[in-house]
Amino acid sequence: MFKPLSFALVAATVLVTSINNPGNTLAGTCASKCGSRPIQFTPGQYIRVEVINSTPNLIKIQKPSGTDAISLSPGQKLNLEQIEGTEPNTSLIFWNEKGLSLQAIVSKPNFGTLRLELRPTSRSPGDRSLYIMDDGRINVF
Repeated sequence: MFKPLSFALVAATVLVTSINNPGNTLAGTCASKCGSRPIQFTPGQYIRVEVINSTPNLIKIQKPSGTDAISLSPGQKLNLEQIEGTEPNTSLIFWNEKGLSLQAIVSKPNFGTLRLELRPTSRSPGDRSLYIMDDGRINVF
């Protein structure tokens, strides 16, 4: 009689403990808490980069492999057409004319567009470049 009763008591204690503290006893899946997927394009795909200046200051952007710096006024949006995803590690650099830090927010509004929104930030040194790797992955440095 005591063995089934003690087994039932132990089982009930474990059950109540697991209900009260599910984080300690149940393993979660990545699907529930892994965050958003990284932005990636198909290698070789032509990508349109949309740059938005959401700061109150003038920003300069430049593709180091061949363009002069382009000025972007506060609130202005610029579309850079046909950046080829097969170019070896294409990058864009950007900076605030007053030397203030920037935060780069990247998103993929549709299949062939990469949106780069530049916002002011107090974090130092801030973001300075967008890197499109030849395997289609996107990094911000």
